[in-house]
Amino acid sequence: MGRKRKLTEEERELWNRVARTTRLFHGRPSEPVSTPPDDTPPAKPSSPVQPPLPERTKPDLPKADLGKLRLGGATPRAGWSHVPPHSIPETLKAQPLRMDHKAHKAMTRGKLVPDAKIDLHGMTQAEAHPELIRFILRAQDHGHRLVLVITGKGKVVEDWDPIPTRRGVLRHQVPQWLRLPPLGPVVMQVSQAHQRHGGEGAYYVYLRRLRG
Repeated sequence: MGRKRKLTEEERELWNRVARTTRLFHGRPSEPVSTPPDDTPPAKPSSPVQPPLPERTKPDLPKADLGKLRLGGATPRAGWSHVPPHSIPETLKAQPLRMDHKAHKAMTRGKLVPDAKIDLHGMTQAEAHPELIRFILRAQDHGHRLVLVITGKGKVVEDWDPIPTRRGVLRHQVPQWLRLPPLGPVVMQVSQAHQRHGGEGAYYVYLRRLRG
């Protein structure tokens, strides 16, 4: 190997300048600067590609005539309305008249005396239904035409439910039972009783004649 060359004064001065610029604040020799750590969080693994959601279709709603809308006016309805259920007297009056007109008029005025009566008030549905069937069939066998069925008006209770509940279960069930077999073919007419015979808590039941 050849002899090392000595630095010139100019090269030494240049080296000293470089050395001075690379010292730290406390005079310690500079250390190689390491690459600063990367604070960026590692990338999450890519999730599987989700299929696109189907587009929602808007329902066909009736379009309101904007020309008829007025400030403070009533909102146009969408073609439907709520019809409240009929009461028991209204339902019975809407039934066709099958008995004699004069006899029906006298019966509804309380001028006819029932041939027999049964009091179902206080019974459960399971108890009242078979008792009603036995009573009606027995009354027809005995030749009775007009019988009185007492159901009671039902208890009056405070009900805070927004959906109204029926008052008097038997009061609503008895007319239905009288239309269904085996009583349907036996019964000719059902009407609400007159006040002297129970009013809203009782029914007149006019029976067909038993054919021998």
